[in-house]
Amino acid sequence: MSGATAAVRARAVSIPAWAWLAAIVVCSAVFRYLLGRRIVAPWIMVDELIYSELAKSLAAHGSFLIRGVPAHGFGFLYPILIAPAFRIASVPSAYNVAKAIDTVVMSLAAVPAYFLARRVMRPGLALVVALLTVAVPSMVYTGMLMTENLFYPVFLCCALALVAVLERPTWQRLAVLLMLSFVAFLTRAQAVALVPAILTAPLLLGRARLREFKLLYGAVAVGAALVFAWEVVRGRSPLAVLGAYQVTTNSHYSAGSILRWFVYHLGELDLYVGVAPFAALLFLLTTRERRSPLIAAFVSMTFWLLLEVAAFASTQSLRIEERNMFFVAPFFFVALCWWIERGLPRPRAAGVCAVIAAGLVGVVPYSGFINGNATSDTLAILPLWTLQDTVTTLDEVGAVVLAVAIGMTLLLLLVPVRYAIAVPMSVLGLYAVALQPIESNPHGGIQHASAGALYGGTSMPDRDWIDAKVGHDGRVGLLFDSGSMDKFAVWTNEFFNRSVRTVYDLADPSPGALPETKVSVDPATGRIPGVAEPFVLTSTGVRLDEPRVAFDSVKGLALYRVVRPLGVTGVSTGIYPDFWAGSRATYTRFRCRDGQTLLARVAGDPRLIKSDSTVVAAAGASAKTFTIPYNHTATLRIPLHAEGARCVVRFRIAPVAQPAGVQPGSTDTRILGLRFLDLRVR
Repeated sequence: MSGATAAVRARAVSIPAWAWLAAIVVCSAVFRYLLGRRIVAPWIMVDELIYSELAKSLAAHGSFLIRGVPAHGFGFLYPILIAPAFRIASVPSAYNVAKAIDTVVMSLAAVPAYFLARRVMRPGLALVVALLTVAVPSMVYTGMLMTENLFYPVFLCCALALVAVLERPTWQRLAVLLMLSFVAFLTRAQAVALVPAILTAPLLLGRARLREFKLLYGAVAVGAALVFAWEVVRGRSPLAVLGAYQVTTNSHYSAGSILRWFVYHLGELDLYVGVAPFAALLFLLTTRERRSPLIAAFVSMTFWLLLEVAAFASTQSLRIEERNMFFVAPFFFVALCWWIERGLPRPRAAGVCAVIAAGLVGVVPYSGFINGNATSDTLAILPLWTLQDTVTTLDEVGAVVLAVAIGMTLLLLLVPVRYAIAVPMSVLGLYAVALQPIESNPHGGIQHASAGALYGGTSMPDRDWIDAKVGHDGRVGLLFDSGSMDKFAVWTNEFFNRSVRTVYDLADPSPGALPETKVSVDPATGRIPGVAEPFVLTSTGVRLDEPRVAFDSVKGLALYRVVRPLGVTGVSTGIYPDFWAGSRATYTRFRCRDGQTLLARVAGDPRLIKSDSTVVAAAGASAKTFTIPYNHTATLRIPLHAEGARCVVRFRIAPVAQPAGVQPGSTDTRILGLRFLDLRVR
């Protein structure tokens, strides 16, 4: 057996490192693509919609538009990356190709991670770093249209360039660093944190070397001056360079709040990298390697990125933004394998660093962050959600995390040196165990989130069902009605159908704060002026007076052909989106005539009203009184009387009650009487 093992090892060693690295990238890309196929629709909204709109526009017109409006302030390199996919007419097919591009590009992060590691260790351990780099939980973002897919490898390339500059600050290396930093900024405005990181890193090398970096500081100063001058010439604030993220500069930041969120993020990052790598970096800071270019770059980039993310979280999101900081994880993997390369020495300082790393994960109040926000932003929390469902209580999750952290640090401190590879392999094992709950946790798994987004928008078997009816080059206006349409009815149908061009909001603005057009119903005629497209997609609750050409009965959506001045058949007041009405309600029918009959199907709720209900329906000068038996559904037939070109029916309902006052556990404070299940004219 030992001979066979030696033969296998010799054969593995004979394969060049570049072949192993290529295999890691290819296997990662294939594996992530297969997982990404299970993501059926974009769900991190409106981010995925924004970048898909930019990519579609670039592929079709060569310009960056969102809903036909020029878009500024977003990272443009990622839309450029996936734009070739959207040359495909079928959006579902283009979506799969874009995700395939994501898997390849994000898997390429293994390459700069490998070369970072190779500066201080042999190829075998550097390949372990590369493997861990593409095993992190955040690689699941390859199934989403997000800038993380491009920013991850670009960020690591910036780190590699910074290390090279710190080693030998030639103008050629400096030019590469500045160019890559600019590329990172064009990918994601978050890269502005690289500026203080680049300025700080030389300080960590020691005072003796500061003179070597005059060119670096001069180049950064000149770059800052050029940016300032450019924005001033354009008549804008220098902060306008942040684009869509300039809004974050208007917030009031508290030093205490930022510090608290910084500690939360540091503790969650410790958990994310598997504790042992975090302890390794702490330990290297106690050795002579703390003055090395590698550690200087790692510490500077990690500190400023976490500070930026903590400041954002303290005022904007109020949650741990793992999605914005996981890019630094390979730094910790390099530190762990570097410690192993040095023979895994374990003086007293190593034990202290291990204790600090184990204890730091305990400062995070996990119970407060186990919620739906974790699905998109804090993936390391999702396995804890599964743990809380199956093994322990919510209050005990922190203790379990602390126990795992102690186990990892004990392994680090007690494993024999010849088996030291077991430590990074244990981190890899943690990532493997975490993958299933991240993918398919019924509360917060990304597959469920994706399926929910798809079903929230459409129940049609073909996601591009609108394009199938009007063609990819058709023109459809989406008429949003906040009372009867889910937000994903807008986003999902807009994403998968190129023909959906403009979003009109009929009452309240559509979700997402994207470009849209305000329209309204003329109360006298029922007309909706301002809609230019020959087809309209909207809720059936809007009751458009146009012929239907397609219908999603489950979601209550219909595609209409506009053959006359666009308008509605009728409107109601006093009836809530869930069909409940209080003591009074009104229904107005446009283009009405005498002799027509309104059929109103109504029902009560025995938990709310425990007696028969009475409805008085007044149409014109006449009124009819109806009695709806307790716990029954009834159809009221009300003759209509034209008042000009419309008919108005006014309802008075009795008795009424407040759900919060009569139903245990209810928080509904509305005064309700009956539900109007349907209103139609015969």
